[in-house]
Amino acid sequence: MPKLSYQLSDYDYDLPADQIAQFPAPQRDRSRLLILDLSTQAIGHRIFTDISTFFRPGDVLVVNTTKVFPARLLGHKETGGRAELFLLSFPHSISSSTGGQWSEAVAPALIKSAKRPKIGSLIFFSEQLQARINTLHPDGKAEVTLQFHLQNTQSLEQLLEHHGQIPLPPYINRPTGHLAADQDRYQTRYAYQTGSVAAPTAGLHFTDQLLTQIQSKGVEIADILLHVGYGTFAPIRTSDIRKHSIHKEWYTVSPETAAVIQRAKNQNRRIWAVGTTTVRTLEFITDPHGNIQPGTGECDLYIYPGFRFRTVDNLITNFHLPKSSLLLLVSALAGRQRILEAYQQAADSGYRFFSYGDAMAIISKP
Repeated sequence: MPKLSYQLSDYDYDLPADQIAQFPAPQRDRSRLLILDLSTQAIGHRIFTDISTFFRPGDVLVVNTTKVFPARLLGHKETGGRAELFLLSFPHSISSSTGGQWSEAVAPALIKSAKRPKIGSLIFFSEQLQARINTLHPDGKAEVTLQFHLQNTQSLEQLLEHHGQIPLPPYINRPTGHLAADQDRYQTRYAYQTGSVAAPTAGLHFTDQLLTQIQSKGVEIADILLHVGYGTFAPIRTSDIRKHSIHKEWYTVSPETAAVIQRAKNQNRRIWAVGTTTVRTLEFITDPHGNIQPGTGECDLYIYPGFRFRTVDNLITNFHLPKSSLLLLVSALAGRQRILEAYQQAADSGYRFFSYGDAMAIISKP
């Protein structure tokens, strides 16, 4: 067993900038797929549709059904200067709309403008939507109250859909002309519970047809919910990875999903997780005795090398940023050296990296 490293510098790798995917693959399930089989240490190269050949009857595939909302709002201040608001979570309503009156909802946010706005000032996005600045913090975060006017049967979610933009990750740097396509391609096909500011990107590769094909092999598909927060992009700032504090994210696991996973574990059937968000949730709700506990709350599980996995056997994921908490998670499952070797082979083979990039499957239980 290789000695564990807790030095952040040991989780770094070089990647040419032109291999950071700026657009999704033309077809969801036609991205490339790297297979890392931990039983043989073999690395294989496939197309994502081939993932179905690795399933067998009785497997359980667990997906995260969170939906990304248009968290980026472009507007102007009372002075006329431009301002941008990035909502860090879906706004929580504090008053309801009656008789055409304005309603309010609060949310944490990041604000970008030439001059720092004042507490109490307003940012205008449309005739129906504006925001009042409640608090400003030194770290750039703020709390805002969205003031909105709903027409007919319109909801706040629909209002944001109309006036907001899908918040693509900061390393996707391209003109905004493709934002309409992003509204479709930066969502999984099974997303339906609004609340994330970033997509669980491993799920972007699945099509309805591919999921049906996997089910037809006798695979159970179960769902969990974890709303991905802005903290997923937060860098690790400590040289010793053990001293990093992970962000909290809201999760829900139903008794039905917990029962499906528990039965599979009891019968020694394989649990596949789609994405690191699913891994964190499943391992968070697994108690020290290996029992799955349904519930709702905040998940703050930090997985890094040395972690003992109790539920997840196999992982479908994308390629993650150097020195990131997500790279630490996959290193905990597969081993640091093996992950870095796989990443190097992927880079040398021209794979596309990060959110809109290609995929890999880590199989620890073949």
